[in-house]
Amino acid sequence: MKTLASAPEPATAGIPGELTPAAALTYPGYPFDATTTAQDVAMAELRRLLALWLRHEPGARLGEDPEELHQLRVAARRVDATLGLFRRQLPAALVRARKTTKAVLRSLGAARDVDVQLAELARYCADLPEQERAAAEPLRVYLESERSRARARMVRALDSEPTRRWLDTLTQAAAERADLNGGERALVVMPERVQRRFRKLRKSVGRLRGKSSMEDYHQVRRRAKQLRYATECGADLFGKPADDLLKALRRLQDRLGAHQDSYMAQSRLAALAGDPASGLPPATLFLMGRLAEQHARVTAQVRVTLIRSWRKVRGKRWRALRARLGQLSDSVGTMSRAPAVPPESPPASATPEVIPAGRVPEPESRPVKH
Repeated sequence: MKTLASAPEPATAGIPGELTPAAALTYPGYPFDATTTAQDVAMAELRRLLALWLRHEPGARLGEDPEELHQLRVAARRVDATLGLFRRQLPAALVRARKTTKAVLRSLGAARDVDVQLAELARYCADLPEQERAAAEPLRVYLESERSRARARMVRALDSEPTRRWLDTLTQAAAERADLNGGERALVVMPERVQRRFRKLRKSVGRLRGKSSMEDYHQVRRRAKQLRYATECGADLFGKPADDLLKALRRLQDRLGAHQDSYMAQSRLAALAGDPASGLPPATLFLMGRLAEQHARVTAQVRVTLIRSWRKVRGKRWRALRARLGQLSDSVGTMSRAPAVPPESPPASATPEVIPAGRVPEPESRPVKH
């Protein structure tokens, strides 16, 4: 987990609670060592994500740069992932806050979807002749109107009592150190979490067929995100094998994201074209049909290349990370079997021993199931 101590202070003045934006940008306890608990990892990640929220919320409200809303949504999505990943190690108040996290995500997602539609339309029209770009103008105006309404709903949701209470809960938890049921060591918890999420992703990919539904592909995308977030949370512990796997996972996610975006764009265009209340002229409807065809081609192309991306995830990159996870698990067993220090021995250093990648005891040679 990287410290954000050098990051610029967010523009916002803060949110309810005791953790100021500046305080949220720094947190102790890293790099990983033998005493780091899973709760340490979870709380550090929540502090980092809270800092990102504080940094991007003002810009998302302002609406001048769509990237601000995108980053705010990413922060909320990762809060949800962290609360799910560490639900057994976190205080009950934080676990309960996950329900509100999902509601926040829905309000941000609706506004973000319109931003994506507008960006896709702009890219499509960039190389069109002037007459065809003019045919796209009524669609752009319609989407801008939709964006204004979605953003108004989003701002109301951000100002609502449940959302501010949710932020207050995160802030107070980030400012305190809780230890109820959170003492399990990261060396024990994190490898198990990553391996479990890889198995779930592998199972979801294995269910894909030529005529699989969009929901089947969306399930693969969710599982890929869950594996990515779990790996990123332990990246300092796992070392280079994690970095290599994450690169392949990001490529897989990019393809799955393009697949879903294109499918959803097709669906939205079809619904809009079939709505007589939209009032769009024939030339615009014709252009929308061509745009839908392009999205259909993207969807088909992604389905063809998806398995190739998956092979890069489950191949040598996963094998290398799996070996590293085995080393970490064996190192825990080695430490637990170590004899006690005799009374005459000098006292151990107060600084915990750091366990960098590649420095744990080598595991015994044994077959490992894929």
